[in-house]
Amino acid sequence: MARVSLILLAFFTACALGLVTSQHKARKLFIELGEAQEQSRQLDVEYGQLQLESSTWAMHARVEKIARQSLRMRPPESGRVQMIELAPRSVAGSNATGSAAP
Repeated sequence: MARVSLILLAFFTACALGLVTSQHKARKLFIELGEAQEQSRQLDVEYGQLQLESSTWAMHARVEKIARQSLRMRPPESGRVQMIELAPRSVAGSNATGSAAP
């Protein structure tokens, strides 16, 4: 009877230690999850700010101003502009280069 009691005591002690260990790991993982979610939120905010900055840098008026001032560019004179009409391209029967297949 004492032998069975010792075996049961060892078994329950091992189970209790396993339970404590698994709860500790679960708590650590939950804390890591919260930190990862916070980092994700911060990265989302930074991404939004970068998108806004990118759209600001690429604004047409800003690009034109820099082209005029820094690069001394100007629109071409009307006599130097040539309009070219493109023929409509047929979708059927054309390959990747746009010409008809042989």
